[in-house]
Amino acid sequence: MNLAKRIERLGIESAFDVLVRARALEAQGRSVIHLEIGEPDFPTPPHIIEAAKQALDQGWTHYGPTQGLPELREAIAGYVSRTRGIQVHADNVCVTPGGKPIIFFPLMALLEEGDEVIYPNPGFPIYESMTRFLGAKPVPLPLEEKRGFSFDLDLFRARLTDKTKMVILNSPHNPTGGVIPREQLWEIALLLRDRDVTVLSDEIYARIHYGDRPPASITEFPWMLEKTILLDGFSKTYAMTGWRMGYGVMPAKLVTAVNKLMVNSNSCTASFTQRAGIAALNGPQDAAEKMVAEFRRRRDAFCAALNQIPGFRCALPGGAFYAFPNVSGTGIPAKELADLLLREAGVACLNGGDFGEFGKDYIRFSYANSLENLLEAVERIKKLSVRWETRAAGAVADQTF
Repeated sequence: MNLAKRIERLGIESAFDVLVRARALEAQGRSVIHLEIGEPDFPTPPHIIEAAKQALDQGWTHYGPTQGLPELREAIAGYVSRTRGIQVHADNVCVTPGGKPIIFFPLMALLEEGDEVIYPNPGFPIYESMTRFLGAKPVPLPLEEKRGFSFDLDLFRARLTDKTKMVILNSPHNPTGGVIPREQLWEIALLLRDRDVTVLSDEIYARIHYGDRPPASITEFPWMLEKTILLDGFSKTYAMTGWRMGYGVMPAKLVTAVNKLMVNSNSCTASFTQRAGIAALNGPQDAAEKMVAEFRRRRDAFCAALNQIPGFRCALPGGAFYAFPNVSGTGIPAKELADLLLREAGVACLNGGDFGEFGKDYIRFSYANSLENLLEAVERIKKLSVRWETRAAGAVADQTF
């Protein structure tokens, strides 16, 4: 059996590889603190689970509309309209099994070989993976620590060409936790207004933010709604990662294409989970708000503690639930250091280079774990830090003598 050449162009998510290695260590009796997987450690709120149970009892176990249940699409349209301050219609909503199809399907529908896609780097690996898979050219836009993990608008302007077909934005951002300022989104919107360019705005972490105001969405600017695919879902906000339910808001022409791709791949999203989604959006929001408040508490304590580790420098993230410390001060390459932390300290984390070349000096920790475990992870790393301090001291001695 010979695999098609295009399969070689697909990348992976390293988080799942690290999880497998961490589980193997646990099977040997080792203690591992899991800071590698990007999912809330909270249970799905009870009223959502109850809605799913009722849906099962009521027979919501058969095929549903490919585009999604009308009641859920109405609920999503209302939710997006409220939270972004825009007017969205249910006809522009597509419900999919997870958020990734809202990356996969629109890219398949829009990109031709040779088209260019500007995407954040470091960034969610699937952006680059899907672009390469489709024969388009990924054009990385570096996210800079000194800019709060935002990017240089002059560089963005320079990388726009006649071949640019799509721009991918992610705010709040994985892996850095950065939030794109509204002023910068405005400038991007102005640059794209008269161009035949579509924006994929990944807003899956929109509710997990720590500022006084919610993160801005590029869809807020009048001419951008018809040029934008807004990606969101239930996994992060409502701790529903295993339920596999996401959605996109997009122009009508793209809805038709996405529905075709859904018919050819998934048929539809599970009906009983969609009923639970209605309860999530229309029901009480206190569980989601408490979860974000706890993430803020963990963020503050964990990032402060990381900054006490020799060689670590950790900016305070504005959203999501990731810390992304610069570890170049340790003198150990981030990939080697991430492997060392898992193998020797029992702390599972991700090499920032797995999110792109501009993440190579960083490590990603998910603080979706208890504060007790997070602080224990820091203590384990501190005990190990004597190794790179000794290594650094030796390097200085070699230069001196």
